[in-house]
Amino acid sequence: MTEPAYVAVDWGTSSFRLWLVDRAGHVLAERRSSEGMLAAAKAGFSGVLQSHLAAVDAPAHLPVLVCGMAGAKTGWVEAGYVDTPAPLAVILKQAARVPGEARDIRILPGIAQRDAKAPDVMRGEETQLLGALGLESAGDALVCMPGTHSKWVCVKDGTVAHFSTFMTGELFSVVSRETILSLAVAGADDAEDIASFQAAVKAAHDAPAFAANLLFTARSRQLLFGGTPAAARETLSGTLIGAELAAGLSGSVPKTSVTLIASGRLATLYRQAFEALSVTVALIDADDAVRRGLSMAAAAIWTN
Repeated sequence: MTEPAYVAVDWGTSSFRLWLVDRAGHVLAERRSSEGMLAAAKAGFSGVLQSHLAAVDAPAHLPVLVCGMAGAKTGWVEAGYVDTPAPLAVILKQAARVPGEARDIRILPGIAQRDAKAPDVMRGEETQLLGALGLESAGDALVCMPGTHSKWVCVKDGTVAHFSTFMTGELFSVVSRETILSLAVAGADDAEDIASFQAAVKAAHDAPAFAANLLFTARSRQLLFGGTPAAARETLSGTLIGAELAAGLSGSVPKTSVTLIASGRLATLYRQAFEALSVTVALIDADDAVRRGLSMAAAAIWTN
């Protein structure tokens, strides 16, 4: 039976993912829960982690490498930031050790953009970038990382030059639940309406200044011309994603493709959005990317 070499953890704001990994990078066991930073801050980070380690029978000596919000100022131990321009290799050297724990637990730092005109921060995405692009990446890459807070990152020869955060996922949640537009999407089923989604993406991309107006058409079009709640939902989603893409694609775009790091439903949505704009993407699974990034960091930290 393969022996475990370390434990990898992606600890987000609202989610927790743990993998028991061998020296070759193969996953031996996995745990997922909703015990993200917000829940763990109340329950206790050490206790939450230990319960999952016990569930996968992790040996007491096994080291643990963590990325994500557990390293935030309000997390377990503040891991700090690497400032842009940030070589991805530097992230491996600045992991913070959690004090007072019997086993060796390290938390990877985030990346900060200390620009007064465009201040920004990321935690967790830097590890996905590392896993997706590697340490030896050459040339330029424009990376789109969808999520509650989507990240658009410009990478030059293995260095994060600059990046931008878009609250697209969070805005969709608020707009679809807490505004008058909730009436338009009430009762929406799981049926896809790709045509409505892609039309909204293109409209918002072409006229992002009208995004607030385009959002309201989900309601007005339904009242005046009919339409399903699913179509209204896709209009909201497409409008917000289209406005994001208008900003993300406004700079220098690689001639080959945009690197899309995403999983599940978000991967499908963003591929359809880029397709509506005739933009080629190279899709990398987000779960695979973060595991590879953690594996690379673990190998660098625990060389023995």
